[in-house]
Amino acid sequence: MTDAVQRTAMNSQEKRSAGSLAAIFGLRMMGLFLILPVFSTYAHGLKGALEHPELVGIALGAYGLSQALLQIPFGMMSDKFGRKPVIAAGMLLFALGSVIAAMSDSIEGVLLGRIIQGSGAVAAAVIALAADLTREEARTKAMAMIGITIGLSFAVSMVLGPLLVQWVGVPGLFWLTGVLALLSILVLYFVVPNPVVTMRHRDSALSFAKIGEILKDRNLLRLDIGVFILHGALTALFVVLPLVLADPALDLLAQPRQWMLYLPVMLLAFVLMIPLIIIAESKRKMKQIFVFSIALLAISCVLLAFSHASLLFIALALLLFFTAFNTLEASLTSLVSKYAPVDAKGTAVGIFNTHQFMGAFAGGVLGGFLYDPHTQNYAMTFMVVAGMFGLWLIIAFGMNQPPYLATRVLHVDITDAHSPEKIEAAIAAVHGVAHVVVVAEENAAYCKVDSKVIDEAELLAVADSFRV
Repeated sequence: MTDAVQRTAMNSQEKRSAGSLAAIFGLRMMGLFLILPVFSTYAHGLKGALEHPELVGIALGAYGLSQALLQIPFGMMSDKFGRKPVIAAGMLLFALGSVIAAMSDSIEGVLLGRIIQGSGAVAAAVIALAADLTREEARTKAMAMIGITIGLSFAVSMVLGPLLVQWVGVPGLFWLTGVLALLSILVLYFVVPNPVVTMRHRDSALSFAKIGEILKDRNLLRLDIGVFILHGALTALFVVLPLVLADPALDLLAQPRQWMLYLPVMLLAFVLMIPLIIIAESKRKMKQIFVFSIALLAISCVLLAFSHASLLFIALALLLFFTAFNTLEASLTSLVSKYAPVDAKGTAVGIFNTHQFMGAFAGGVLGGFLYDPHTQNYAMTFMVVAGMFGLWLIIAFGMNQPPYLATRVLHVDITDAHSPEKIEAAIAAVHGVAHVVVVAEENAAYCKVDSKVIDEAELLAVADSFRV
């Protein structure tokens, strides 16, 4: 193993930190997503749903509104009051919302519970704690571990939701998510190490001074609009899809057996996603794969609109949908990192995540108002969602081919002899480094590098020459 590989590999404590924080993140996301494939059929039987059917969709996506509004304040509070207390408070709020939703027999009560669930917006605080607990050189791997866990938790939730609901019902799922939230607090305090130093990191924290610059970037704005549409469409789709599958008139698949549809679809979609991601990254065809995936989403929804009376065609449509969805989830995060200024990645990601959560809320509102339980106008919702993807396709065509650059964060020591300007010039001279910014208060150099040509050993050696 080369010195460069050893330096960028996570040590045992970093693996423990990243793994346990990924588990906390994953448990929370499972708590939000477990009900996605089963909520709509349950909620239409609650008090008040018959008079106000639009509240079903709003309740499904309500967590997105509170999460979007509070994730930045939670991140700021974690800077002031400490990461762990803020994360614990957020998980307690999530557990409280789960209990309220579990005990409610009205759609309004469940809606309140979902809003409180989302108010435990700990994503930014968890990412900040992960940054505090990892060296600059190994931080990318830690963040990747957390990202992979989020993706897996979504896929697992799609299968487990219908499987568990036949034993515990939807209220039982809410109780389960509340228990998982409380267990995650135990993981936080008994497994996650305490950081030696708590500080803001440009690659994980939002900087208000950089917001204007990020919002003016047309490529990043396209990605923000894209993730808004993607998660809005997902939520709107699942306001209707569970009702289609459970509709006695269509006689497709009763809810206790719906896991038999989602399990093979999610597994195969994951397998099909892998070559698309490889082509996008290694062959540098990211824009082409990106546009192709959006087109697949539109096609899948058109297929659902015209063929939702056939379980075979629903399975085919969902396979196309989740292959494209998984590909885009991975690609969007990667593209934000590529387009973002080297010293403003955290800000770009924070704005991106806010659009994602707002999209989930907007999609719930849209699905709730589109679907009419009296006429069962399934096709209309599917066609509107297809139109959303068509709009995104038009927007995506104007996106520039992304710079195939990866972020590297290096530790350096600022001294009288080692000025930021001197360090930046030395690192910029390394072949394969496209941009570099040294942040004195963090003793860190943020670099954008071409992974195919960069000599990692040389890059680390130059950084080491500026360490006391």
